[in-house]
Amino acid sequence: MPISYRQSGVDIDAGDAFVEAIKPLAQSTHRPGVVGSLGGFAGLFHLEPGKYRDPLLVSSTDGVGTKLKLAFAANLHHTVGIDLVAMSVNDLVVTGAEPLFFLDYFATGKLDVAQGRAIVSGVAEGCRQAGCALLGGETAEMPGLYARGEYDLAGFAVGVVERDELLGPERVREGDVLVGIASSGLHSNGFSLVRRVFLERGQPDQALLEELLTPTTIYVRYALALKAQGQLHALAHITGSGLPGNLPRVVPETLAVELRRGSWPEPPIFQRLRREGPVDDADMLHTFNLGLGLVAILPATAAPAAQALAAEHGFGSWQVGRIVRRDGGPDFRLLDG
Repeated sequence: MPISYRQSGVDIDAGDAFVEAIKPLAQSTHRPGVVGSLGGFAGLFHLEPGKYRDPLLVSSTDGVGTKLKLAFAANLHHTVGIDLVAMSVNDLVVTGAEPLFFLDYFATGKLDVAQGRAIVSGVAEGCRQAGCALLGGETAEMPGLYARGEYDLAGFAVGVVERDELLGPERVREGDVLVGIASSGLHSNGFSLVRRVFLERGQPDQALLEELLTPTTIYVRYALALKAQGQLHALAHITGSGLPGNLPRVVPETLAVELRRGSWPEPPIFQRLRREGPVDDADMLHTFNLGLGLVAILPATAAPAAQALAAEHGFGSWQVGRIVRRDGGPDFRLLDG
């Protein structure tokens, strides 16, 4: 007796229905430059002639990681799509680039159209926050590879920056200050440790799950506005490996980062992790953002304007350190007080 693809676990009709269900979500992210609509073999984007002098295309890719396990446990799927966009566009914008478009990859064992639509609604929301178009993506139904109700996500962003406006170590100077911009919490890093603390010792309550699923802050509009002020030297997106692992990436080898402990408030979720783990200071510092999702490096005279702009965008901000001469020492120094 013949066996069908559907009997093998792949439902093409469900896939087609899913594409139709998410087309309005993609259309809600439309921006100038988009050519065509969702459903083709590839997405198209037009770089307007004459708009750029010497453009560089910038690309970034990332996923949500094991934070997805919490989405499965809570049966909440609309926030992880925002995380997916945030992890790529925040990496992209710290170069000074404007995000242009985003692609997503959604893989699952058996496609649940409602679940998938919730995920993509979050992706679309993230794209709207970042000002980029959801240009396309891939939905892969792979029976036997994922447990029932589980899935994986990956995202890919492309942006553009003028070559002479590129941010980074070449601009950073001794005496520059660090302005830290508040995170919304854990963002999307360190969740293997978070799960060990909160999930492997029993099922957490729904309120805690929802707090842990707070989506990653998207800093694009603030970062581009800060760059437009004309004095920004570098930006660091604080992700995996924390402040010590990310800040030195945007500082030249001759200089070092001095960060002042206690110069910004640490959100309660990090304090709870410290206590309930317990997790020691070194692991906290090298795993989590500790309340700073983005750090701007700029002249001391520009810091007040950067903080005022952060307030206009609804972000808390603090002067948290400075750039000093390295003199053969470590590239990251944490000072008390």
